[in-house]
Amino acid sequence: MTVLDVEVPHSLEGQRLDRSIAMLTGLSRTAVAALVRDGHARLDGAVVTTRSRPLTAGQRLQVALADQPVPGPAADASVAFGVVHEDDQIVVVDKPAGLVVHHGAGRRGATLVDGLLARYPDLAALAAAGVGDPQRPGIVHRLDKGTSGLLVVARTPEAFESLSRQLREHTAGRTYRALVMGRVEADEGVVDAPIGRSARDPTRMAVRAAGRPARTAYRVVERFEHPLACTLLDVDLETGRTHQIRVHLGAIGHPVVGDVRYGRGATRPVPIAAVLAPERVFLHARRLSLEHPADGPVTYEAPLPADLVAVLATLA
Repeated sequence: MTVLDVEVPHSLEGQRLDRSIAMLTGLSRTAVAALVRDGHARLDGAVVTTRSRPLTAGQRLQVALADQPVPGPAADASVAFGVVHEDDQIVVVDKPAGLVVHHGAGRRGATLVDGLLARYPDLAALAAAGVGDPQRPGIVHRLDKGTSGLLVVARTPEAFESLSRQLREHTAGRTYRALVMGRVEADEGVVDAPIGRSARDPTRMAVRAAGRPARTAYRVVERFEHPLACTLLDVDLETGRTHQIRVHLGAIGHPVVGDVRYGRGATRPVPIAAVLAPERVFLHARRLSLEHPADGPVTYEAPLPADLVAVLATLA
């Protein structure tokens, strides 16, 4: 009997039980529904048979999977990514757009985690020691597939705890460069609006009164008028909700360029569509400030990648 036994990570906060199990195991939603119906799922030791039960970070999730093994990440040296900093405690990655951070939702193989395991095989020891989610060893936060930039990875249990705490308490600083549609009139501002699962589409996030608190600060870097009106911003995350920047900027009428998901039906404008890959959005994690577990306060930066520089070259 194989048993999935994990602590629910912050990335699955509020997610449905069945969707979360599918993401963690790679099983189909139909197979997961049968497992839950038959009493094979437990939260904090109690059997749960309601598929739609929302999860809370920190809960202990256990799922009996009979003799079907849970596929996990595997070292893959072909996965390409940049490294801004590495030491025996942490790795700071410059993730390229188009690269998925970890397995889940049917995605198996060729993720950042697989590439990390090839370059830093010691990460496997974290999963063996029960530190974090075994499907994403060392991962304390994530970037969307279409977003590029900085992401910090823990290499030791102490680093994992320290970084997780900093992100949970919002003491780590994360600054993104974003190009948004339209002219942002105010030179700076803050979007303070709760974010939760969309009532219409649970795969999307939305501003909702019943959502979790979320704050996004922005500053105008440059305004463009031709061939279309758009604004370059520096954006600081004061909280870290799923798709927070994209949801907040879309909600105030300035969706991130390339973001058709939260752009209220927006299309990918020409000539930008000719430059950006289909799922790419103009969003780059350019600066990361944190308390290094051994060295104290540190800041890392990553320049705009070539595709985003090319977009800016089309504007005037």
